[in-house]
Amino acid sequence: MSVLIGETEAREQLMASNEEFRRLAAEHQVYAEQLEKLTHRSHLSEEEKLQEITLKKKKLMLKDQMYSIVQRHRRQAEVQSR
Repeated sequence: MSVLIGETEAREQLMASNEEFRRLAAEHQVYAEQLEKLTHRSHLSEEEKLQEITLKKKKLMLKDQMYSIVQRHRRQAEVQSR
């Protein structure tokens, strides 16, 4: 009987056990905070607009990497539960 773990549970397990996942999550949080500061400004300079775009791309790249790790972890957990 296989047991599927949810994405939230997988993320929690990875935060506790996977150094790479923790590093990616911390970096993602830094970018999110920087983006939050930019979005509270009433007007962005051209440089700030470029910075916003760059931060969004970096944040998405990290999210994709984290998602891949989560999916791999979930597959491994499923195989181990068989």
